[in-house]
Amino acid sequence: MASSSVRAPITMRLPFAPASVSVARQRLKTWMCENGGTGEAVEDARVIISELVANSIRHATPLADGQIHVSWVLEPRGIDLSVTDGGSSTRPRKVNAPSSALAGRGMAIVEVLAQEWWSERTGSRTTVHALLHI
Repeated sequence: MASSSVRAPITMRLPFAPASVSVARQRLKTWMCENGGTGEAVEDARVIISELVANSIRHATPLADGQIHVSWVLEPRGIDLSVTDGGSSTRPRKVNAPSSALAGRGMAIVEVLAQEWWSERTGSRTTVHALLHI
């Protein structure tokens, strides 16, 4: 996936709704496969984007237009996956949820799969990024 033609950021505006998880996951998989991504990297990226979108919908508010922005870009260090929403009263964080918990493990999963993750808050927006080496 080192081609310069795939370095332009891909950005989608998606509804602030659970159905957006599968839309983002499928579009990312298609883009990665069309650009030479294979196997574990594609699956790891799909899991990460699913967790980022699901966490946004579960814990944050939509942007002013009622949507979220999902994007990714190929960088020299890997693929930067991100989700931007209207923020929440708390910052995204890893929670040490028990294995029997039905929720609460999203950022722990991202932390295991990604080389790093971070969040940025700008005005009324929060963007959560995860960098995946590919």
